[in-house]
Amino acid sequence: MNETMLRMAGIRKTFPGVVALDGVDLTVGQGEVMGILGENGAGKSTLMNILYGLYTMDAGTIEMQGKKVHIRNSADAIGLGLGMVHQAFTLVPNLTVMENIILGSEPSRAGVVDRGRARAQVLALVKQVGLDIDLDTMAEDLPTGFKQRVEILKALHRGAKVLILDEPTAVLTPIEAEELFKSVRRLTQGGSTVIFITHKLKEVMAITNRITIMRRGKVVTTLDTKDANFDVLANAMVGRQVQRKFNFGPYKPGELLLQVEGLRAASKHKTEALDGLSFSVNAGEIVGVAGVEGNGQTELVECIMGLMKPTGGAIRLGTKLINKLPTSEVLKLSVGHVPEDRALNGLILDFSVAENVVLGATESTDFSRRGVMAPRKIRDFARKIVKLFNVSAAGIDVKARNLSGGNQQKIIVGRELAGQPHLLIAHQPTRGLDVASTEYIQSLLVDSRNAGRGVLLVSADFDEILDLSDRILVLYEGKIIGELNRGAGIGELGRLLGGIAAK
Repeated sequence: MNETMLRMAGIRKTFPGVVALDGVDLTVGQGEVMGILGENGAGKSTLMNILYGLYTMDAGTIEMQGKKVHIRNSADAIGLGLGMVHQAFTLVPNLTVMENIILGSEPSRAGVVDRGRARAQVLALVKQVGLDIDLDTMAEDLPTGFKQRVEILKALHRGAKVLILDEPTAVLTPIEAEELFKSVRRLTQGGSTVIFITHKLKEVMAITNRITIMRRGKVVTTLDTKDANFDVLANAMVGRQVQRKFNFGPYKPGELLLQVEGLRAASKHKTEALDGLSFSVNAGEIVGVAGVEGNGQTELVECIMGLMKPTGGAIRLGTKLINKLPTSEVLKLSVGHVPEDRALNGLILDFSVAENVVLGATESTDFSRRGVMAPRKIRDFARKIVKLFNVSAAGIDVKARNLSGGNQQKIIVGRELAGQPHLLIAHQPTRGLDVASTEYIQSLLVDSRNAGRGVLLVSADFDEILDLSDRILVLYEGKIIGELNRGAGIGELGRLLGGIAAK
């Protein structure tokens, strides 16, 4: 390790009833990329929020280049040369790229912003780190990857020597992610230090020098990346052996379950979101839909599920046209639906586990008698779901909001699979989940496929798409720009995601 840039020692932080950090030590060298891995709730974000002044630690010390520092707020952190790029970008949409970069750190002359000097500073910074961008474009007109570039440049313009990147590739295509990695390498070659928080093991092995792994508020280990592999990292994160390969049965597609023909739909902004989509899903296969977010995935699922009306084309389940059917009727046609946003559309957070497992099925004779709910049947079913789908909860009367994201997702997937639907629409089924929960949910999707059901998997996790799909449809600006089969590589997928059609 190079000369120490940052040292955090004995960091402790508690919230009511929870020890979030329990004596955490972290040392980061100048000019290195330090990866921080951990499941949800491991404490990695809490640790970084303390470093950036968003939380106050209960105990511990922080040193920058050997000197003890006190960080009371983000202004203190920025003054010490710390910068943080969050998952949710904070750009002002109606300002230009340059105006966003200099916001809060504008060079001035006689009390007036010196725009010429500001532009020269920013151009020099862009050249130094290789983050090419048009400084006069409005922030609201930028693609996602370029918005992230602006956030990084803004932090560097404020003098960041240590840059914290929180899940930086979550909304990037593989091509954009590689461009980010190139910029990170240039930054560290110039002496900057980068802390890289991610749950993507391939990425942390591709970009970091060392990796610190956290579990339950403590550091499990820190190791050189050259000594790491998938199994070592995953097992340390979870505390047990993690399954890497899935048991796919033979690919034998059966009866046609879903047929989409010439589908068109308008977005909420009245622009065309879907532009003549045609594809099918058969029994016994997983069809993946890949695309950078905002290319029509949400509208596609909402059209199939009756949550929005197409402006053209046809959607059939078997031979039945469902374009005009409400969601409640679509679900009755042996369709399961794992929604994109579990908190908004999948659960009622202030309902108990028992109440959530029968959402949408309260009229079923399985759970009611002559129109009156049957509490015993509901509770028995809830206990069955909790046991079958490995939900970790204090009991079936616990409110859904008190469960982790992984356990909330298990309730939704368990509820949807319990009825053994012929077709499962799974939209971002593992978003935000830790390694163990992701492994479990993905294994359930494969089991469904092996049992002869059809799965339409819509995901922004491109490794997930490549690992699970028998066929992959790539969406770009509302069109299917290409189709790939199992065994395709990230390079092929990345080109399509960026809008480069297959030759």
